[in-house]
Amino acid sequence: MGEIYYLLRYTVPAVVVFITAWFILREFFQQENKRRHAELMSDRMRISLPLRLQAYERLIVLMERISPNNLIMRVYRPEWSARELHRQLTKSIRDEYTHNLSQQIYISPQVWELINKAYEETMGQINSLASSLPDEATASEFSQQILEADLERPATRAAMDFLKSEARKSF
Repeated sequence: MGEIYYLLRYTVPAVVVFITAWFILREFFQQENKRRHAELMSDRMRISLPLRLQAYERLIVLMERISPNNLIMRVYRPEWSARELHRQLTKSIRDEYTHNLSQQIYISPQVWELINKAYEETMGQINSLASSLPDEATASEFSQQILEADLERPATRAAMDFLKSEARKSF
């Protein structure tokens, strides 16, 4: 009996110390992992936030640049026919859009969907106005028709408003 008592006298405290140390170390390592994860997330935000804000800025500029009124100011040549102006306007819109395709990785899918709707709406309105012109129409007549139509672009306005609100949330 003395041997069991002697064995228990040293074994029980050793087991208690081991279990206590195990729980303390486990808690320490869990806290350390949480701290590292938080640090990693902080580093990611420090790097990605400027990229996201730049994407919002670029997409706002895209919406402005594909605005028919702004396009006419940049693209219009008085010597062109309406068909040539139409071709150049649609090319410019497509180029602007494809130039900014990569920005979708920095924004939400909802914003990208609104950007697509605005692009399609603008292209549709330009194409619709172009198809209503006679074959011999001039670029001047076409641009005048675009300016008079004062293309109300709800999809573009919605995309810009959503971009701005989402960008504000990033701060």
